[in-house]
Amino acid sequence: MKLGNPTNTAEAAAKGRKMSIEEADRFAQTMLPIIASIQRSGITSLRGLAIALNNRGVRTARNGQWQVSNVRNILGRQASANLLL
Repeated sequence: MKLGNPTNTAEAAAKGRKMSIEEADRFAQTMLPIIASIQRSGITSLRGLAIALNNRGVRTARNGQWQVSNVRNILGRQASANLLL
């Protein structure tokens, strides 16, 4: 027996992508003020920001440790989505 509805897979995938993007934007919106605060303290490199976030106990969206790529993605999302600090 085949389960599911194979007739709307493209539509379901599009909805899933849209929800993922919206969730990432929401997470970035909450993280940007924290990152801006760290930047104001003089830490501006991606590696420095990642270390500072980890030292503060801030977790990533998937509850992990911050890496340079995570910080770059958040800052890139700010630029591309025009998210405000």
